[in-house]
Amino acid sequence: MKIGFIGTGIMGTPMAGHLADKGHEVYAYNRSSVPDSLKKKGISVVSSCKEAAEKAELVIIMVPDTPHVEEVLFGKNGVAEGIQKGSIVVDMSSISPVETKVFAARINDLGCSYLDAPVSGGQIGAENASLTIMVGGDPNAFDKVLPVFQLMGQNITRVGGNGDGQTCKVANQIIVALTIEAVGEALVFASKAGADPAKVRQALMGGFASSKILEVHGERMINRTFDPGFRINLHQKDLNLALSNARALQISLPNTATAQELFNAVAAQGDSGLDHSAMVLALEKLASHPVND
Repeated sequence: MKIGFIGTGIMGTPMAGHLADKGHEVYAYNRSSVPDSLKKKGISVVSSCKEAAEKAELVIIMVPDTPHVEEVLFGKNGVAEGIQKGSIVVDMSSISPVETKVFAARINDLGCSYLDAPVSGGQIGAENASLTIMVGGDPNAFDKVLPVFQLMGQNITRVGGNGDGQTCKVANQIIVALTIEAVGEALVFASKAGADPAKVRQALMGGFASSKILEVHGERMINRTFDPGFRINLHQKDLNLALSNARALQISLPNTATAQELFNAVAAQGDSGLDHSAMVLALEKLASHPVND
């Protein structure tokens, strides 16, 4: 396929690379420069989102937040100005479910299909083509794009209509944040009590408390490797979506709010660009004890 790929950052670069590796004709646009690694794979660099849409039958978007998606789609030289009737737009960013429905309707009015397909798995998942992809939108469009999704991910589910993919991603981010908090508390507790947190983590990996977050982020907390796979400021954005939608739905998410406050505490120290596993830094301050002491 001819694919326009907009947003070649930490996640988008390996994702676009997988598509090029499998023979797709990829046209990439990024607000900053497109990485040389993608150019070496034969990916063509275009000058605007409009040009990416003009050249492609499938347009994939991977940018940070709701306003960025809106600008990519409907801003000056945006996708809507160049898209061909019958094309498919796939937004793989993590944004507002409510705004997603609005964006989808506007793209549908142009005679095109729209899928919201946010991902989970972070940089490692993007690099290994093992992302979880949660999709909302028309089933026929999903079937057409499924072979492309399979080049970037392994667990691919059409959840429902437009907006449902984004709703699923918000739910995912609630679980991830609360599990990071639980792992952080457990390791701070174990270390303060005098146990070796690395050995505690190893033991827990064989029991009911085992999780991908204990495996990956527990190790990050112990080894202090907080280079971002998924930045705190992006997780703050996702939890803002959770909490604002919870207010609209008139439900309470008390532990989500606590997790957000812990992220806020780390961000207040100037560390919002660290990996979200660095939430443990706030817990360590509350305990006056680092995990790896």
